[in-house]
Amino acid sequence: MKGEAAPVGEGAVPVGECAAPEVLALAKVVARLRSEIADLEGVAATTAVVERAKGVLMARSGVSADTAYEMLLEHAAERGRNLLEECWITLGRLRLRPRPGTPPTSASGTAGTAGTAGTGAVAGAGGGSGTSQQGPDSPFSHHRYLSGRRGDAVLRHLLGRLADGLATARSGDDIADLLRTVLGGATGVEAVMIYSLSPSGSLELTGRSGIDKALAEQWHHIPPLSGVAAREAIDGGRALWLEEPVQDARHYLLIGGPPDRWPSRAWLPVPAGGPARAAIGFLRTAPGPFAAGTRALLSQAARLCSVPLGAPERPRDAGGAGVRGDAEVTSVQRVLDALEGSAVLLTPLRSESGEVEDYRIDAAAPESVDVAGRRGKELVGRRILETYPTVAGTALWEGYLETLTTGTGYEGEPFTYVEVVSGLPHESVYSVRASRLGDHLVVSWVRHTHEREARRLADMQRLGNLGWAGWNLTTDTITWSDQVYAIFDRDPRQGPMSLEELPGHLLPDDLPSLGAAVQRLLSAGEPIDQPFRITTAHGVRHLRIVAEAQTDVDGNPVEVHGFFQDLSAQRGAELALRDSERAVLLQRGMLQAERALAASLQNTLLPIAEQSLELAGLRVDVAYVPADRGINVGGDWYSAIELPDKSALFVVGDVAGHGLAAVSTMAQLRFTTKGMTVTGSALPDVLRRLNTLLLHTASDPSSTETATMVMARYQPWDRRLIWVRAGHLPPLLIRGDRADFLDQPQGSLLGAAPDAVYGQAVLGLLPGDHLLLFTDGLVEEPGEDIETGLDRLAATTLGLLREGRGASLARTLAARRPGHRDDICVMDLHVPHEAAVRPAPAERAAAERGAAEP
Repeated sequence: MKGEAAPVGEGAVPVGECAAPEVLALAKVVARLRSEIADLEGVAATTAVVERAKGVLMARSGVSADTAYEMLLEHAAERGRNLLEECWITLGRLRLRPRPGTPPTSASGTAGTAGTAGTGAVAGAGGGSGTSQQGPDSPFSHHRYLSGRRGDAVLRHLLGRLADGLATARSGDDIADLLRTVLGGATGVEAVMIYSLSPSGSLELTGRSGIDKALAEQWHHIPPLSGVAAREAIDGGRALWLEEPVQDARHYLLIGGPPDRWPSRAWLPVPAGGPARAAIGFLRTAPGPFAAGTRALLSQAARLCSVPLGAPERPRDAGGAGVRGDAEVTSVQRVLDALEGSAVLLTPLRSESGEVEDYRIDAAAPESVDVAGRRGKELVGRRILETYPTVAGTALWEGYLETLTTGTGYEGEPFTYVEVVSGLPHESVYSVRASRLGDHLVVSWVRHTHEREARRLADMQRLGNLGWAGWNLTTDTITWSDQVYAIFDRDPRQGPMSLEELPGHLLPDDLPSLGAAVQRLLSAGEPIDQPFRITTAHGVRHLRIVAEAQTDVDGNPVEVHGFFQDLSAQRGAELALRDSERAVLLQRGMLQAERALAASLQNTLLPIAEQSLELAGLRVDVAYVPADRGINVGGDWYSAIELPDKSALFVVGDVAGHGLAAVSTMAQLRFTTKGMTVTGSALPDVLRRLNTLLLHTASDPSSTETATMVMARYQPWDRRLIWVRAGHLPPLLIRGDRADFLDQPQGSLLGAAPDAVYGQAVLGLLPGDHLLLFTDGLVEEPGEDIETGLDRLAATTLGLLREGRGASLARTLAARRPGHRDDICVMDLHVPHEAAVRPAPAERAAAERGAAEP
């Protein structure tokens, strides 16, 4: 490359003369890819001929499809022909054969022998030693999932016969007869139906075998409906294995008759892995799932039918990975297969002038992995500049050229390579070595981040209490990380647990759900995320499995990987939280019921919550407001009654606590106070007896029921107010422009001390006076001194009276306390301006006159 692009044909990308060498190299890659696209369009027309020739060689030589293709290429090269010419010559040598379905006697005997051998070899391929703990149809029987290799010879023989017959098949019925004849003995298939997708979207029956004429007439045309398995296989490009007739009948329209006629059916798209235009149905009278070997055989058979059914498979790139006839490349590949680590064989691709334009990977060690995660054979056939375009012009590229030219080994310094995969940058540090081998390069590399990632993975498993596991269904090899042994409480010396052992550790209730998940994973290749429980020496553990399957080109799972996670601690916390929530809900329900009962009792005991009345010449305004928060009923209460001597009794009290206990104590105090006062007891005596009552009637001897109270008796004949208190806040007197709290007589909390002493005070009221009796809910604020609340109450009350709002003073004050945490009870005693002094009762006047006589 000397500053201009070498001739690359009509599709070349124009590049300036001053372009950098790496730009020139990439331009040639683009031009070559365009040319290859044009070539592929021409090759597609010859695909049917190539596939028929491959089938003939498979039948004659008993080789695989890949080997047959390589034989065609080798024969063409040896005889100086192109591939198409060799294919026509191969087909020209084919002897005329009888129609499928009517083989000669000798062939029939061979077919019968092969069928018997195939039944055992295919259905039981890959079986391990030892006695299975599960039946063959159990979802925990590992034999049904293995992609074993013991039946490979039988598979090759059957597929060879099938390919040989397909070369002379003339119709869909021929293909169906051939499939049934060749595969029936090995797979149990007793009927075959072939449907093709029409341009209108309907399905047309284009081939049948084992299906009578009446049934074929019934199902010859299927309109584009949902729930048709054949149509779903075509649209989804994946095989459908219908193995549970009752359940399948709920989801699909069962073509071919009722569920019991064909208990197991399979519908495979043709071709697999591309836009399908047809579907082959394999019907069996035997119930049960298709074994892994049977699935593989039917899938490969469907692929062989791609060309005869009019949907050619994509041909190989004659200039790419398909051409590896070089004996040296084959020998190197065998050596690399035995190596550990990452190593590939590069073949230089030269321009017409002899300059190296690119390199092609022609062989790769199985453990080779690049920055994008491509492994082993996935790398073979790739070109360096196509796959790693930023390598052009770097020291690595120059090192390759130098090693190829001089034979001197190349060992580069560690470098960082960034590749964008799915829109995300992947960065890794590599060290690369290169050595010349003939006209090739052997390149090996080491990824330096691997050890660090391994440590991170181990830390992640330990911290997350999870471990990874893998199962190779081809080799029947199970791999566990160290953490999985800890999760299952299993000695690592015993090795990983087999699938058959797992049910013995499961709780019976989890067996069906986990079995269904295992079947989805290993039969259908669907990812799973399933919780389950196991029993260990340390008790029951709650586990979770998250796994996915890697499938082959036919969609059959060949390897499974995922992780197990121990969720026991989390589950224990969830259960504890659930129990706590239940307890809270139960407690809340009990409290709500108690509140409802207490509120009902309170409403029965207390007078109307808000009212105005007149007693003994006083205008009385009362307000009671329950707390805004909480679900318990408080113990605030009041009483206003007229006594037999025409005086009036006013009481405001507050019982400590909430709920039924507080309401019942409030009822005791209220009724006892009224009873003793009506019978003539002095107010201090009433408080002493109430104190004794609370001390001796506590429901819990270890606790103390307490209450506060302010009680006043008003005598209208002399406007004197006699009042007492028991640990309660003092009344507020508003007279004129002053608001003062009354000096308090002696009196401690009710129920606090047996030797409590209670005094009384006397106040003369004047017309226009307001006297407020209230509970602490009217003045208290969290974190605030009680004196601040009292001062605020005095100022607020004066302001309301100056505004002329004294008629409903108690209700107005209570309404100005939204969001209060405690009950509010307030009583306003107002002496009207027009109030006159009432005469004393006649009995009292007579008693006074008698006391005055000598």
